[in-house]
Amino acid sequence: MYCTGTCPYCVMAERLLASKKVAITKRRVDLDPELRNEMMARSGRRTVPQIFIGNRHIGGFDDLSALNERGGLDPLLVS
Repeated sequence: MYCTGTCPYCVMAERLLASKKVAITKRRVDLDPELRNEMMARSGRRTVPQIFIGNRHIGGFDDLSALNERGGLDPLLVS
């Protein structure tokens, strides 16, 4: 998950994933400008969080939350 230290949406995404017992690798784009460039190249987006499960781009917190509400998140976490 690409994130910053002060982003409330990053915190909400982390909480949702933690509730699913998912180990999260946080990539702090506020500490390393090259990570922001990497994030934008991978996701096509400039905002955080940008969440990936494996190599699959999920999107931001709203995308993650919607995926969870539709029941699509859990199957991605077990594969």
